[in-house]
Amino acid sequence: MAGRSPSGRRPRRLDPDQGARAEELAAAYLGARGFQIVTRNWRRPEGELDIVALDGTTCVFVEVRSRTGEQFGHPLEAVTARKRAQVIRAARLFLDCETVAAEGYRFDVVGVLFSPEDSEPPVCTHIADAFRIGE
Repeated sequence: MAGRSPSGRRPRRLDPDQGARAEELAAAYLGARGFQIVTRNWRRPEGELDIVALDGTTCVFVEVRSRTGEQFGHPLEAVTARKRAQVIRAARLFLDCETVAAEGYRFDVVGVLFSPEDSEPPVCTHIADAFRIGE
């Protein structure tokens, strides 16, 4: 089962500061690759988006997941079908509420892997077009 250790335990939640740090690292990572960050932490009662960016003329909805170590798997494994559905619902709401000059859209995921004890720098893994509506 994704998101669980071999013993079946769920990973502990990151503290809010580490989650915010992961989103900051992901935004910097994307910015260094030419993405224009439109907004971060877009929230409404119906849903939230970690990062909305432009990649050229494409509006990109980015889900950021992070973990410390790989005891419970890679952070990318934490993007479940339920999470994908939540991001899609929030993206639809965003497009209804906000104006973004874009010719299309897609859903990306950035996984940020922190080393235990912060002994090594975090590693960002970016999956472009990670999922689509209807999956």
